[in-house]
Amino acid sequence: MTPSEINNKWLKLQQRIADDFDNEKPDLKVLLFLIGVQELGKGPQKYSKRQKEELMHIATCRLFSEMGFYELEGLDQDGWPHWKMVKKVPNYTLLEQELLMKSLIVHYFEQLYDITF
Repeated sequence: MTPSEINNKWLKLQQRIADDFDNEKPDLKVLLFLIGVQELGKGPQKYSKRQKEELMHIATCRLFSEMGFYELEGLDQDGWPHWKMVKKVPNYTLLEQELLMKSLIVHYFEQLYDITF
């Protein structure tokens, strides 16, 4: 996908999520948090600041697992997933990182909703 196509799909995804939650368009961090909650599988609940950071980490690992950078090790005693790095993530520029994350997030939600943005 071209950067323009990724950004177009990103805007459509943001609007879809905003419509679903009757809220403003979510940014990258909010979408990572939502993916983390989805991957944890415990549904919406109150999370501490640290847990929110861990949920975003879970989301990042899950997304990068699609590219072979992380692998799920298993769940801990509380049911939280743990990932291990299997190959080093390249040093992307900030713009490349943002575009890559947007692309991976769009792909994740396309799979989740079984639709194309």
